[in-house]
Amino acid sequence: MVKVMRSWFHRYFSDPQAVLLAILLVASITILMTMNQILAPVLVSIVLAYLLDGVIKSLQEWRFPRPLAVFLVYSVFMTLLVFIVVVLLPLVSYQLTELIRELPNMAAEGHKYIKNIPDHFPLISNEHVDGVINSVRKKVDEIGKTLLSYSLASIPALIALMVYSVLVPLLVFFFLKDKKQILSWLVSFLPQERAAAENIWKEMDLQMGNYIRGKVYEIFLVGTFTYFPFAYFGLNYASLLAVLVGLSVIIPYIGAVMVTIPVLIVAYFQWGFETTFFWAAGTYFVIQALDGNVLVPLLFSEAVNLHPVAIVVAVLVFGGIWGFWGVFFAIPLATLVKALISTWPRSPAEEAG
Repeated sequence: MVKVMRSWFHRYFSDPQAVLLAILLVASITILMTMNQILAPVLVSIVLAYLLDGVIKSLQEWRFPRPLAVFLVYSVFMTLLVFIVVVLLPLVSYQLTELIRELPNMAAEGHKYIKNIPDHFPLISNEHVDGVINSVRKKVDEIGKTLLSYSLASIPALIALMVYSVLVPLLVFFFLKDKKQILSWLVSFLPQERAAAENIWKEMDLQMGNYIRGKVYEIFLVGTFTYFPFAYFGLNYASLLAVLVGLSVIIPYIGAVMVTIPVLIVAYFQWGFETTFFWAAGTYFVIQALDGNVLVPLLFSEAVNLHPVAIVVAVLVFGGIWGFWGVFFAIPLATLVKALISTWPRSPAEEAG
């Protein structure tokens, strides 16, 4: 057993660059797991800086000086941020409150519908129906209480929002303005022999930037193109549902399934099985199909292909470790694992074999 472990260690850790990679990985994981809440504004700022840096590079290709490109992109970013905080968030919050108030009425209407099931399907007894109704009623009450508790705890959330509204724009500005200086300062702490770490960093810098920009564009486009037909059909809570549909693309496969349920429930209780319901539902499914078959391949054409099983496992694992950010970065983190496995320095004997 000792001989096997010694051979394994020699195979994967005889190269000094492999030791450096291991130290960097352990340090990064330790910092993220122990200080993820403290560093949350920094993580948010890095995500936004990655998103905006791609636009800045595009302007530089059009011969814009970087300082001017940073100023223009940052000004647009701040305008959108003010719109989200001042207009979109209050609107979504209002519609969420209205939906919570409407939940008991939806549950009562659903109660009437379920009560008639035994008349059409004799194999289903009234006892089973009553059990389902009681279970649904309890779940509705639990959801209402949970959302109410969040609203009662809104003061700390407002304080956190105020802190974020100051720190995040400030950090984003300096990440964009002093990107080279910050990276040079970080690299200065590494040893001279760091070719493997630099190769992995370059690949992940490209993959992470492409993924974040593509994902944010996907959220914006899917949410926007969902809102307009919802508003055209007069669907209740159109803004709230459009935001949920946009955010659902963060979780591959699972998100689309989860968000479809509230969309169909709201549409059913508003129209029943009328023509408008089928038009709204059909339009929604067309948007989902276009997202999966047109938009995603277009936005993520440069991303490393991963098997759907690997993506789902990555979402579960990294989401369980880091919550929302783990889910958001599940695909690039899985790509990082793949890159580490393929480029990890090995002993000369292993490479020769």
